[in-house]
Amino acid sequence: MKGLVVKNTGSWYQVKTEGGRLVETKLKGNFRLKGIQSTNPVSVGDRVFIEENPEGTALIYEIEDRKNYIIRRSSNLSKQSHIIASNLDHAFLIATVNYPVTTTTFIDRFLAAAEAYRIPVVLFFNKIDCYNVEDKEYMNALIHLYETIGYPCYQISALEATNLSFMQVLLKDKITLFSGHSGVGKSTIINCLVPGTSQKTQEISGYHNKGMHTTTFSEMIELPQGGYIIDTPGIKGFGVFDMEGVEISHYFPEIFRFSHDCRFNNCSHRKEPGCAVRKAVEEHFVSESRYRSYLNMLEDKHESKYREAF
Repeated sequence: MKGLVVKNTGSWYQVKTEGGRLVETKLKGNFRLKGIQSTNPVSVGDRVFIEENPEGTALIYEIEDRKNYIIRRSSNLSKQSHIIASNLDHAFLIATVNYPVTTTTFIDRFLAAAEAYRIPVVLFFNKIDCYNVEDKEYMNALIHLYETIGYPCYQISALEATNLSFMQVLLKDKITLFSGHSGVGKSTIINCLVPGTSQKTQEISGYHNKGMHTTTFSEMIELPQGGYIIDTPGIKGFGVFDMEGVEISHYFPEIFRFSHDCRFNNCSHRKEPGCAVRKAVEEHFVSESRYRSYLNMLEDKHESKYREAF
């Protein structure tokens, strides 16, 4: 029997069958996923084959090939990965310039991971109702930066439901990943978009100005107009996984574009003579923040432990 993994609760997976039933499943004992060393071999969004048992539960014995997935390094096991979601049409990265702060390093790491698996990303800057003049100026600078690169950006307020109707249009008949730090408002947005969902929300920590986890497990939420939102736990850091150093520049579109003019084909854009990328940074065709994010990811390849500072 074929089904869609709609929720992951640790060792159990909730699968929606083609007939619309929800079945609690576990992995068959000999289940292995070729080529990926992951803490979660099956993820939300996977199409799987299950065999039911008399107790009313089932075992997953096969997974269909994924069209894509988004993956990050496991924060606990540096040599293993964690698959956030699979078979996505696009991803919405929910960011806040304050309450809590979303750093450009975090945004750039997420964008690079999505580029690696050809997942389109839309950036939504939430909580515009809370920002002072300085916050708004910084947000507008970020929007200009990312739109110039080619990423669509929108300003929203989940609290006041500002511009959420446009988000509804983008979601129709699509499988969409919602991601971002804890506290950026993902659950509040989902509650506005899907009445009756009642996703848990929580105030951010006033002491640290950081979010606290409210979503515990990844879950697919069916939309009234067709399609699904994949709601994920808030991510503190985004350690990149399964990227070779020479490939990382490919996932920064503007850096990759200038790299064709470098003197050396294998230029790392750090110290080599005749580097067109460093020249583009000096001439402000590539932003310094994006270049720093690129160098930061290169450094990850030479470290044995994932750093949680992003």
